[in-house]
Amino acid sequence: KSISSEIPKEFKLEQNYPNPFNPETIIRFQINRFSDVRLMVYDIQGKQVTDLVNQRYSAGVFEVNFNGSNYSSGVYFYSLYIDGKILNTKKMLMVK
Repeated sequence: KSISSEIPKEFKLEQNYPNPFNPETIIRFQINRFSDVRLMVYDIQGKQVTDLVNQRYSAGVFEVNFNGSNYSSGVYFYSLYIDGKILNTKKMLMVK
């Protein structure tokens, strides 16, 4: 969901909150221009768990909810891709 329509100065992927989480967490990111955005979650072995976002977004600040109820406890990584290029990856911990 969109948090703000103000145009950010840069692309940014923020740390999820809360972290550690059980079983839901929020991931926030910002983009500074109309872009193809993809937000993917991976397990500790690097296997893709889910694709949280895969669409075009206009500039702004956005939040996405990740529900891990169907996954086991452990370390997960989430990566933000902008126009096909990886911007950043962060680590999150789910404790059930």
